[in-house]
Amino acid sequence: MNQEKPLRRRPWAAGLVIFLGLALSGGGYAAATQAVKTEEVSTADQISEGRNLFLANCASCHGTNGEGAIGGPSLIGVGAASVDFQVGTGRMPGQASGPQLFKKPLQFTQEQISAMAAYVASLAPGPAIPADEYLAGNGDPTHGGELFRINCAMCHNAVGAGGALTQGKFAPNLNGVEAKHVYEAMVTGPQNMPVFNDSNLTPEDKADIITYLKYVDDNQSVGGFELGAIGPVAEGLFTWVFGFGFIIAITVWLGAKSN
Repeated sequence: MNQEKPLRRRPWAAGLVIFLGLALSGGGYAAATQAVKTEEVSTADQISEGRNLFLANCASCHGTNGEGAIGGPSLIGVGAASVDFQVGTGRMPGQASGPQLFKKPLQFTQEQISAMAAYVASLAPGPAIPADEYLAGNGDPTHGGELFRINCAMCHNAVGAGGALTQGKFAPNLNGVEAKHVYEAMVTGPQNMPVFNDSNLTPEDKADIITYLKYVDDNQSVGGFELGAIGPVAEGLFTWVFGFGFIIAITVWLGAKSN
């Protein structure tokens, strides 16, 4: 008595599996393509506009394809976040070479900055502009303060007041800096700053640091007059000049009165 073969062993079974696989993959691709079609067209236009702006304003230093040149480094792989930070804070286009770029009035609108960022991001994968959920300042300021003191305070001061570095460089004051630019600086490491990728500090950690800086901005120092919040040097100088000066003045006055 012959037993009936299971379906998977029948001659047409392999063809049926291949057909179902092609149908599922093809249908899924078609659905996904249809869903993002409008976004792709918009992004393509934005990238094209960004390339035109890049060629007119950046290519002389960074190369026509972002490959770098004598006047500027390669931008391949720096991502949209780097462009949004450098151009969005006015540091780029740079006016002159030197130890460090300074913030300047913006040269472009946010729409133009976003277009250039999209173009540079299209050259190679890199850090993206952060999502709004990490910029709202709703994180844990206590944890953020701890992370800031461990990773940032040696350059930026414990409350983000900034500080001097070597060879004419400096860590800028973070008071009033836009949350987006703080996050972008952490993931891109501009100039002298190290890169804090998601393996070093998670997006939630970065959000906590931003929350801490926002807390510092919004609340006065509990210790009273901050003296620039630059630490013991200013406090010691204040003590020497005004504290000891007052004591010496009192001593001289008492001596004069006794005579």
